[in-house]
Amino acid sequence: GLAGFGIGNMVQVNSMAHALQTTFNVPLWVTGLATMVVVGLVILGGIKRIGKVAAALVPFMCVAYIIAGIVVLVVNVDAIPTAFSLIFTHAFTPIAATGGFAGAAVMAAIRFGVARGIFSNEAGLGTAGIAQAAGTTTSSVRSGIIGMMGTFIDTIIICSITGLAIICSGVWTSGESGAALSAAAFESAMPGFGGAILTIALVVFAFTTILGWSYFGEKCWEFMVGTKAIWPFRVIWVLAVPFGAVAQLDFAWLLADTLNGLMAIPNLISLLLLSPVVVKLTKEYFARDRLAPAV
Repeated sequence: GLAGFGIGNMVQVNSMAHALQTTFNVPLWVTGLATMVVVGLVILGGIKRIGKVAAALVPFMCVAYIIAGIVVLVVNVDAIPTAFSLIFTHAFTPIAATGGFAGAAVMAAIRFGVARGIFSNEAGLGTAGIAQAAGTTTSSVRSGIIGMMGTFIDTIIICSITGLAIICSGVWTSGESGAALSAAAFESAMPGFGGAILTIALVVFAFTTILGWSYFGEKCWEFMVGTKAIWPFRVIWVLAVPFGAVAQLDFAWLLADTLNGLMAIPNLISLLLLSPVVVKLTKEYFARDRLAPAV
């Protein structure tokens, strides 16, 4: 219930605010207040049309983002082999790292890699089950298989394109961080509109994520406390938005990472305890599929 305020609220609006400030010079507090108002209209005011419009834009913006990322890679195609070499070199043999520090550097790489991977696909947090429970499928195994595709698309495709774009364009040494770094990579390959494409896509993605995570958090609190917790949670959720916009980037991520860990630990323990049930249901599902008559 609390983790959503990190990964699903503060970090989302923080990334959105910094991207808008970098690309369009919009003050952080303006983005925070505007987002709070619009999120409040949907969650508190019941104006679901705004949320539906944003959700309808997600597939379009996702395709536009991938195309833009590929354009960046095509423009910098000669740098792709060097980028892969740089990634593996720094991951396993950190530059200028000796003795005990080398191990610390690799450990830090793993720590941040796992943390950011969780942000990308939410693997192990238990949120996917909440979303899938609202679906119409009668097969939990099929629902799980479809959900697993999200991890591949998020992490292997989109994150790889983004990471390679940042390295190939050379902006990774610019001193920027967060969304501003990605915007700089897109802008370098598509001057005048590359940064705008990324920023607009990020605004749509972040806004719909804030709405989606409000549902996750609400369901958690409703399960623990009852329906009387719904409206207080919604109010606090909306009021937390502007604080995320003006917070320091490092603080927002640290808070979210900490809360994610606190949510993942009990969920992963539950997954281990339920693994025999998962194996049994999966075997039955595929056995039934093999026995089904051909159409």
